[in-house]
Amino acid sequence: MNADTPRPPSISELAELRLSRRTAMAGGLATAAAAFFGVQAPSAAAGVVEGAMEGVAESSGRGGGRPLLGFPAVAPSTADAVVLPPGYRYQVLYPWGHPIVPSGPAFAEDASNTAADQAQQAGDHHDGMWFFPLRDRRSGLLCVNHEATTENLLHTDGRASWSPEKTAKSMAAHGVSVIQVEQDRDGGWQVAESRFARRVTMTTPIEITGPAAGHPLMRTGADPEGVRVLGTLNNCASGPTPWDTYLTCEETINKYFYYGEQPPPAGSVEERYGIGSESPYPWYTTESRFDMRTEPNEFNRFGWVVEVDPFDPRSTPKKRTALGRMEHENAVVVRGRRGEAVVYMGDDTQFDYFYKFVGAEPIAKARRAGRSPLDEGTLYVARFDEDGRGRWLPLVHGEPGLTAADGFADQAEVLVHTRLAADAVGATPMDRPEWCTVQPRTGAVYFTCTNNTARTESVDAANPRLNNRFGHIMKIDENSDPSAVRFDWDIFLLAGDEASGATVPPDQAFGSPDGLWFDAVGRLWILTDGAQPQVDGVDQNNQMLVADTERGDIRRFLVGPPRCEITGITAAPDGRSLFVNIQHPGDSGTPENPRASSSWPDYSLTGRPRSATIVITREDGGVVGA
Repeated sequence: MNADTPRPPSISELAELRLSRRTAMAGGLATAAAAFFGVQAPSAAAGVVEGAMEGVAESSGRGGGRPLLGFPAVAPSTADAVVLPPGYRYQVLYPWGHPIVPSGPAFAEDASNTAADQAQQAGDHHDGMWFFPLRDRRSGLLCVNHEATTENLLHTDGRASWSPEKTAKSMAAHGVSVIQVEQDRDGGWQVAESRFARRVTMTTPIEITGPAAGHPLMRTGADPEGVRVLGTLNNCASGPTPWDTYLTCEETINKYFYYGEQPPPAGSVEERYGIGSESPYPWYTTESRFDMRTEPNEFNRFGWVVEVDPFDPRSTPKKRTALGRMEHENAVVVRGRRGEAVVYMGDDTQFDYFYKFVGAEPIAKARRAGRSPLDEGTLYVARFDEDGRGRWLPLVHGEPGLTAADGFADQAEVLVHTRLAADAVGATPMDRPEWCTVQPRTGAVYFTCTNNTARTESVDAANPRLNNRFGHIMKIDENSDPSAVRFDWDIFLLAGDEASGATVPPDQAFGSPDGLWFDAVGRLWILTDGAQPQVDGVDQNNQMLVADTERGDIRRFLVGPPRCEITGITAAPDGRSLFVNIQHPGDSGTPENPRASSSWPDYSLTGRPRSATIVITREDGGVVGA
């Protein structure tokens, strides 16, 4: 660090700054202050809670009632296994290659399934998901995202001799699964035959809606009207809507498009959206729409939030362009003060932004009129001020910085180039804003900043660490008004170990918070993807923790197998079955040695590691986490 480089604030300075703010936010200050000053937060008893979702009323007051966490923390792990607390078990429900109905094509351990098979099987890299209960409550529709593929494991010979069939199989392994799952009397879950079951892949027709539909930037040779696109890709996290549809979010779209031998010009839209001179996915060699030299606008048709109706397998998914185009992580929908849809979203890139969409009319009114609550409204981006306050900045054509003179011809262009619009209005660049979730009692919004090792020159109050290897979690308080344009904010916690200035107990150290979800009683589940603090100089596997945000208690609940990401979380309505995704375990495997770093979940000598949805239950049948 040279003399001109701003010095990051010390931990004591951070604590003093936070204590001086108006941060009487429920839980955030108490948790952070205890961690900052080394005070051991009250530890929850290791007893059990009987009864479905028992303790909701008892824990409704800040710091009062029964503690939310009723399990002993597990230790960090490097094992090729899923590690859970005593008294818990898991089953593998839906691994890559599992048929979407039992009568579908079975998985071939040598990866010899065809593209046609793959289109009727679980895709790869399971990510965000949601459980939609059916009438009997012991069955439901599970929507599962398939973010990406490990090509060396997807095909028998990996990337060698790339062909149209390999492109087709890879494209079929992306997208979304809709499956029906049922619980038997012993508490186990199975994939069932279902009229609802389907895959949404990179060849599924999808309608483009909202302000960018039909815009010249959305038109291609195959779709001169700019209203229909084939497929959805890099489906990261997700969210349900109050009207029982599923939002799947397109994230790292730049990996799929080939620009040419030279990278795009500095300052160009393509550079701002991460396009380089190479494409990790060779789809463009057999599908010309991914070659930007041939079809430059196809790139603009990805990076959106896509709405899928799981209850109507004949319905066409919709890309909702009013929500902006970026590396969408997840989308959390709540009702605003007028009953309108409010959607919180992160853009998962170093130095990018956190967003909110506020619908133009109440949800009920829009649906009665046959309109989508997500097609008209205002997209905002967050500015975090140094004093602990913040403002939602509207991304509306004609506002300062967003006029034709500034390079934005109309509102559609503001949305297609959302990142540039956010740059123009002065949003706060964050350390990879990813998943968000809303506290069910208070309405406070929490979101993860996974990490940012590129932050080498300057810090700010909302991103206080240089070389932020381990990330942090933010908290926004809108005073129970999701439609508000002003808010208060705080750093809920700094992840990492003692050496990095973390504000979590050393024995619960973790890094790279990614997934984030509040369950119905207010337990905050934190899922990690990336660097974890070492133990005795050894890198640890990714993990999942649970926090009681009001008592300042945090405990490690799960550790996954090597090289996996822990991601995707949802629960059955009674809280007794928790669905979690284990993504890309053992992804360093090769065609010659697919089990080089993991054999999970099959442990077959002739198989390969597989991303999978698991179901976690308690051996006594109680509520998970309680």
